[in-house]
This record gives sequence, structure tokens and C-alpha cells, in this order.
Amino acid sequence: MSRSARSVADFLCLSYIPDPQTIYEGVHKLEAGRSLTVAASTHRIRRYWQPEFLPGDLSNPGEAAGELEALAGDAVKIRMISDVPLGAFLSGGVDSSAAVAFMKEAAPDHVRTFSIGFTVKKFDELSYARSVARHLGTRHEDKVVTPEIHEILDKLLLHYDEPFADSSAIPMLYLSRMTRGFVTVALSGDGTDELFGGYRRYYYGLLEERIRRKFPGWFRRSFFRYGGKYYPKLDFLPQIFRAKSLLTNLSQELGDAYFSSMTAFRDEGLRAVLAPELRSRLGSYDPRESFRNRFLPHSHLPPLEQIQAVDLETYLPGDILVKTDRATMAYSLEGRAPWLDHRIGELAFRLPAELKMNGRQGKHLFKTMIAPRLPREVVWRPKMGFSVPLAHWFRSSLVETFEQRVLRANMERYLQLEEVRRLWRQHQSGVSNHSRKLWAVLMLASWAAGAVGRRAG
Repeated sequence: MSRSARSVADFLCLSYIPDPQTIYEGVHKLEAGRSLTVAASTHRIRRYWQPEFLPGDLSNPGEAAGELEALAGDAVKIRMISDVPLGAFLSGGVDSSAAVAFMKEAAPDHVRTFSIGFTVKKFDELSYARSVARHLGTRHEDKVVTPEIHEILDKLLLHYDEPFADSSAIPMLYLSRMTRGFVTVALSGDGTDELFGGYRRYYYGLLEERIRRKFPGWFRRSFFRYGGKYYPKLDFLPQIFRAKSLLTNLSQELGDAYFSSMTAFRDEGLRAVLAPELRSRLGSYDPRESFRNRFLPHSHLPPLEQIQAVDLETYLPGDILVKTDRATMAYSLEGRAPWLDHRIGELAFRLPAELKMNGRQGKHLFKTMIAPRLPREVVWRPKMGFSVPLAHWFRSSLVETFEQRVLRANMERYLQLEEVRRLWRQHQSGVSNHSRKLWAVLMLASWAAGAVGRRAG
């Protein structure tokens, strides 16, 4: 099996390449929580830290909130130590706003905050960021941008080294560039979703697991599986009518269902889009099986903690932290994440599920702790995310770029171009939204073109 072929398959599924793989043959990443010691003739990799989940060990809400508050204040204060100008990203969400609130308590007169907004209101959180800045009294800078997609594509290719298809890297690059005009260090809100159960997919994953447990395995694997297979995929209808993914997930176990929820291409879709030569090089490798196996060491844990444990090994270090680190360092800006203080993580690992997810409300304890410091509408509003209008771009400003970079003969070593054209036509017609798949394909093609250019150089 070719390791680079495996990385292409993993990338098309997950939109990033999980540790320890890379897109390059013979090159590996050092996994999170490991150290590498190199001697003259050998090397040694050692795991020096790993999450230890003890859910329910800290079940008193008042005690847990008090302990979290003390740790949060100290974690932020430590990360404010700097010999150069320092500030904070302020998205208008609860995570970055919480960091700014504790910064303000540590240095009342010296907190600078930075936000960007978009001309497309659906993707703009600037009003919430301004509300927090006014409420806390920070020295605030913001800017409304209209992303120049061709400029940003070149930045992504230059700074991310291998294919990376989390589209929120685009606003992160703009925010980092603006922030670097004022400060050299910036605190972020990364980490609370993974530690305290903030993603909507956690809620739906737990809901599916509760339904799954009401039916015997043979029934789920037959009735739900066939229901998912033959139920039409109705992307153009409201969410309530899109039962295909739900039925498919209910037919699977937790690890498989979570993989299905995380992926762009999967199973038949992945096989259809991969070039025959690349499929041959993959041999028996299956990205789904590889991902499923990550759940095995955590199978003794409750469902939420299983999902969190896998996200801490994959999505957080492979996507979220890569996105922020590369975007900030592209402009010589140092990013710091106080909520990833190991002490805060170790507290979160002791919490029962109900203190993380309360009904549909994620990050319940974290929000309860920070609520007295922030405007109510910021703390309790639904999670929005750092998004861009990809679906629209693929029907407008990205049409020529996509066709030139992807639909060319050189990409046939990676992709079955007829399948890509089919997805492209469906997206252009408006019948389906394939923007995540198309963005992953475009990022792969852009990387491949750059790699060819580097070899030629």
C-alpha cells in the first residue's frame, strides 16, 4: 500500500490528513502528546501525556464551575506574559469572548481585540464581537472584508504544505493579517468545543446512540441499512426531511456513524472519485476502518467521551490547531490557546456528560461559568462557526479556477474526472450542494500543481 495514496484517501474523507500520516512518502508527523528523541543511530518516540477520562468524578455543578473559573483565570493570565504587543481574536462567540473577559480582569486597561466581518450577512458575526468589545471595554479593531478567493488560494498553498480543506482557514488568514498590523501575540478560543462538548454533531451523535440502543443489532443492520441505502438524498429540502444520513448512521455502530458524520467523501462516493490507479495502490486500506479503529482503545467509555477522545487525537490537532497555527505564522503572529491548558483539559475529562451537554445546549458548564461576565445573547446563542460562502463561490468566482485546476489531464492520477464532472454539474444546477467535496478536490489539485511546480524548479 502506498502511504501517499492512503493520505489522499484520508484527506478526501476528512478534509485534512490525520497524524502521523503526511502526503509525502517517507515523512511522518509527530503525534500529539509525544516527544521525539534523536541519537546518532536511532530515535525514540515517547508518549508523555494523554487524556484520562473519569466521567462523573467531578459531578457537583457548583464545585466544578468554581474550579473551572479559577483555572480559566490562571490559564489566561499565564498566556498574557509577553515582551511584545498582545491582543486577542474576538469572533463574537463564547469561546474567544470568554478569553477576553478574563484578559480584561487581569489587565483592565490594556486589552486589544480584533475581528473581521463579511459582506455576506449570513456568515458575519461582527455585531456580536462589537457587543462584547463594548461590554468589556476593550480597544477594539475590526474590518469588513470581501475575500479575494484567488489571492487566498495561493496563500493556502504556500503556508499549509499539504492538502488542507477546512474552508475556515480563509477567514483565519484574513483575521491574522489584520491582527498582525497591531500586535505580535494573539489569544484564541480554540479547544472548548472538544473539551466541553460544544459541537452540534456531539448532540446528534448522542441522540442517534440513544435511538440505536432501543433496537437489536440485527434489526438496525437490516432495516435501517436498507432504509438509508434507498431513501432519496434530498439536499434541497429542509433538514427535517433528510433522513438518509440518519437511517444510515442508525444502522452503524458509534465509530462508523461518527466517521460518516465527519466525512466529505465516504465509501462508494470515495471509490467513485478516486482514480483506478490510486485505488489499486490503496490495496485493502479503508479510511473508515482506520478511523473506526481509533475508537477501540476508548470503547469502555460512555459515548460522548469516546467521541471526544477521538476528536482530541484527530480533528483538534489535525484540523483546528493546524488551521490556526499556519494562518497566524503566515503573518509572523504567535497564537496562544488558553483553553487548551492541560489542567483545564484534565478537569473537563472528569465531568459527567450532563455538565457538558444539557439537552441541546453544548458546553453547559463552561457557559454557566462565563455567563456573569458576558452579554446573555453572546453566551446562549447557537454556535455559528467561522464560515465562508463556498457554495456560492463555486457557482461564480471559482468556476474558471476549478475547471482549470481540477478538470485537467494531470489530475487523472488522483481522480476519476468523470465523477468530478458529475458532482460539478449537479452543484452548478443547484440540485445538490457539493461545496465541501469540491473544495477538497480543488485543494488537492492546487497542492498537486504546486508540487509539480516545485519539482520542476
